[in-house]
Amino acid sequence: MALTLGQRKFLEERRFAVVGTINPDGSPHLAVMWYLIDDDDIVVNSAEGRLKDRNLARDPRMSVIIADGYSFVRIDGKASIEHDQRIAQADIRRLAVLNYGEAKADESVRERFGKQHRISYRLAIRRVYSDGV
Repeated sequence: MALTLGQRKFLEERRFAVVGTINPDGSPHLAVMWYLIDDDDIVVNSAEGRLKDRNLARDPRMSVIIADGYSFVRIDGKASIEHDQRIAQADIRRLAVLNYGEAKADESVRERFGKQHRISYRLAIRRVYSDGV
């Protein structure tokens, strides 16, 4: 399922995503994260060792919801996992630029993100549900 123009425009505005993964006991784990749209994928990025990293390594099913008031877009599916540091570091830089601007993004990559093993998660936009968009 492709995004409508309204959904794509909504997702291209700067907002936060809530990313849902599945804990080992079956309970949900939710995390607020930066995201970006890359063609027909939602991309999020995390430092290695976090709970969502362990959850997605075990079970790649993921839901992402981006909301603003009563309007939202939700995407569900299986994430692909990227450990290649050239790609993951480029993704966290793109996310930082979107959320911080160039100067602070460069500083954050140099002082923080560049020192971490980063992992990118790509969720193909195939199952979409939205309201108010």
